[in-house]
Amino acid sequence: MNAGAGRRNTLPGFGLTMGLTLTWLSIIILIPLAGLFLKTFELSLDQFIAIVTSRRTLHALKISFGLSFAAALVNLVMGAIIVWALVRYRFPGRRIFDAIVDIPFALPTAVAGIALTSLFAQKGWLGAPLAELGIKVAFTPLGIFVAMVFIGIPFVVRTVQPVLIDLDVEIEEAAASLGANRWHTISRVIVPSLTPALLTGFALAFARAIGEYGSVIFIAGNLPNVSEIAPLLIVIRLSEFRYADATAIAVVMLLASFLVIFIVNRLQRWAQTRVPAY
Repeated sequence: MNAGAGRRNTLPGFGLTMGLTLTWLSIIILIPLAGLFLKTFELSLDQFIAIVTSRRTLHALKISFGLSFAAALVNLVMGAIIVWALVRYRFPGRRIFDAIVDIPFALPTAVAGIALTSLFAQKGWLGAPLAELGIKVAFTPLGIFVAMVFIGIPFVVRTVQPVLIDLDVEIEEAAASLGANRWHTISRVIVPSLTPALLTGFALAFARAIGEYGSVIFIAGNLPNVSEIAPLLIVIRLSEFRYADATAIAVVMLLASFLVIFIVNRLQRWAQTRVPAY
């Protein structure tokens, strides 16, 4: 008789919970995505290729993915610096600054878009001095980039912050006592420990930027082949009752997003295997 046959699970009800989990995920995620793919079958292969390779579609995808990736990289660096300041230092107003990080979470996207547009317009507080330098932000791809940075920064900060809090300062002091300078302490002690969380924050910021709509369309200008994002192009196709065209673009965005996030997740797992044990 198998010795483990009579063992009881510490947390019983696996079959029920797994069934509910699969059912809920299917209803909320898998079935809608399956419907998205099925809708594209109304198009022939030649029609699908023609839609996704048209100049307007390719430019919109390039704007969305290129600027989302660039914004996520900026948030990765600046988010790490913000986390370091909030966790490792004590200064007046630290709690206020910590709360400010969450504003893009709570702020309606339309409000964020209007605020950014007013700020960076040619007569705005920041737009006017930048315009004198020959830099135009509002109604350009640069404005899209600014909006994506704005809505993505909390994802990096809130993902990395608890990990850095759990990283004991004594580890850094021990490295210094063993002769490591500041650069070696950062590159060989701190960064490897934070890398999985940094990659997770990057993936979340990237995914949010790709799907962002409300805050971007106000500051983008939405000019075809200039500052038009892929989500807006999907909405335009839907308003034209070209549902199959809209789903074709959506499928390309879905597959590309999944590929990027999959690569980031693989890098995250690789980084977790290299985290030093203390």
